[in-house]
Amino acid sequence: MRSMPRQKSQPEPSDDDVSTPAGAPPPPAASANPGAPVDRSQWARPWAQLKYFTFQPAIFPRLLGQVSPDARPGDLVTVYDKAGQRLGAGLYNPRAKIVLRVVAHGAEAELGEAYFERAIRRAVALRRDVFKLDADTDAYRLIGSDGDGLSGLAIDRYGDTLLCEVYSLGMAQRLPGWLPLLHKLAGTKFARVQVDHDLGSLEGIKPSAFKETNAAAPRLVKIREHGVRYEVDFAEGHKTGFFCDQRENRRAVARFTRGARVLDLCCYTGGFSLCAKVLGGADEVTSVDLDEAAIAQAKRNANLNQARLKFVHADAFAYARQMQTNGGQWDVVVLDPPKFIFTREAPGNHEGRKKYEDLNQLAISLVKPGGVFVTCSCSGLLSLEDFEQHVIKAAHRQQRRLQFFDRTGPGADHPVYSNCLESRYLKVLWARVI
Repeated sequence: MRSMPRQKSQPEPSDDDVSTPAGAPPPPAASANPGAPVDRSQWARPWAQLKYFTFQPAIFPRLLGQVSPDARPGDLVTVYDKAGQRLGAGLYNPRAKIVLRVVAHGAEAELGEAYFERAIRRAVALRRDVFKLDADTDAYRLIGSDGDGLSGLAIDRYGDTLLCEVYSLGMAQRLPGWLPLLHKLAGTKFARVQVDHDLGSLEGIKPSAFKETNAAAPRLVKIREHGVRYEVDFAEGHKTGFFCDQRENRRAVARFTRGARVLDLCCYTGGFSLCAKVLGGADEVTSVDLDEAAIAQAKRNANLNQARLKFVHADAFAYARQMQTNGGQWDVVVLDPPKFIFTREAPGNHEGRKKYEDLNQLAISLVKPGGVFVTCSCSGLLSLEDFEQHVIKAAHRQQRRLQFFDRTGPGADHPVYSNCLESRYLKVLWARVI
């Protein structure tokens, strides 16, 4: 698992993501008099009008037209398209990078503030009633921002505690009123609310508003996942302290580790390592991470499961190079590095892509012929196809071939709406190395 935090639990859409996705409704037909002014006098207030036709939930300043003067930061506003047709409803904040977050389209927009309770109930029911996740774990994504029509709010459930990440002023204003409902639906008791300092300042969110809520919540919780136990430290861990998105991939690794030597590069708190040992019966597991706090937590997790793992506090690049020099090889190698790509700008993007190639090249050299290689990317700005090409190039530079047998992503508790496909971020490639 990743040794550094992702920038977002589900990456926020960027200013470049403005094209209308496949399957979106076509723009209304042009009026007989396209030059005629739009009559806004009968529009439901407060309102906001778009400059362009789009079905995207994230509206950046260049996409936004006029806004009614009574619209205040955090308000739920009625959204109209450029032709004056009612499109939906969204949360408005003129000082934010995403000035309008469209949370509802079509008939749902007529519900007003009642929409949010409906969306919350729908999101929780998906995890608990449809997917029945409680049978296997008490740690999962409960609310997935744009993936649940609640843009700007991500909530993970850890035992009896909700970990809430807030990116939107409108969500921050409403969250305290939603917590009793969330606890009732999820069967939880406590909540911790996290607000990124820079993003909070930009949005106008005051973390002090959640001081009392956070003070009442525990710092540590113990969770279960497919029979493996973990301790989550909200104070020391990255982002939410645990990465629920890799749950099904962690379990899948165990299929290949019976009696095997396993290397877990960028192990974070030991998720893949423990599944390989506890569920898969690996003979030997080496877990490597640069983060000293993460290694300490991984050791505690190993003790919780009475599992013996070999921990190495080291940079993944440096460790892999040394093992390459020493001729070390493993039956199964898992590589789950931190996010390397943070921008679409060419220099930063190129640097991140090169890191993926270099680290994958090193990791592939450590896989025995016929061994299994599992490699991951959580960079939302890198497509699955591009990631695959970088991994292929890394293998071919080692005069090795990859026999791909699967391509996966996050679990079902991380759904993606059809009008926000860019919120897909986690990519996992599974291959045998020849």
